[in-house]
Amino acid sequence: MQTEFASPVQYYMVFENNFLDVNALLDKTISITHIGYECLSCKLPVKIYRQGFCYDCFYRSAQAGEWIMKPELSKAHLGIPDRDLEYEMKMQLQPHVVYLALSSELKVGVTRKSQVPTRWIDQGAVQALSIMEVPNRYLAGITEVALKNHFSDKTNFRKMLQNQIPALDLVYEKSKLGIYLPQETLQYFQETKAEIVHIDYPVLLYPTKIASLNLDKTPYYAGKLKGIKGQYLIFEDQTVFNIRTYEGYRVKLEIT
Repeated sequence: MQTEFASPVQYYMVFENNFLDVNALLDKTISITHIGYECLSCKLPVKIYRQGFCYDCFYRSAQAGEWIMKPELSKAHLGIPDRDLEYEMKMQLQPHVVYLALSSELKVGVTRKSQVPTRWIDQGAVQALSIMEVPNRYLAGITEVALKNHFSDKTNFRKMLQNQIPALDLVYEKSKLGIYLPQETLQYFQETKAEIVHIDYPVLLYPTKIASLNLDKTPYYAGKLKGIKGQYLIFEDQTVFNIRTYEGYRVKLEIT
């Protein structure tokens, strides 16, 4: 889903010739039917392997390189290709932000500057704070690796969806980070000044128990929409559906 930073966050499903205002669907019944696949790269109607790609494209496409999930493996700043140097230079050699976020517990993460605050919204963060802005993905990656020894880099999706989030002072937490940072990035930490970003989501009812909808096992589902957080739809019967997980799946939506 595409998002617009507002209070609350505005969600849209964008299709080839139209779009859907997802916020307007709260308290309406949505039926979801899995009808096929379409790889995000080759566009063939073949089973999705990971991240919206079929098996062959996942191991071939520059959009699925290992540096995407592990930014510390970025090599474009050295002129060394992974799969497609031109694409990798475009994506890696641009400003990146290392940040702290509260989505379940305190976590550290990395994103392109152009993806702020979209990345935080997609993770369901209620607060986020930039630690530093660096000129490439590699520097962001080695900073994240250093901080992962002291902070989580994962979101507990159950706690995030249940809104079980600790009360923490992100500015104070940031002030303690300097001793953990790589020497190469310390100057960027000292130079970066940022304010906490607060994010509100369109949720009418948070679930107390969670059942995840799996389209491979349950190709048809219908339920009343009660909330949207991160990239999840939250339904009245406490079913949750992760839109991002099912990239490359073709579905039929009906609204009543």
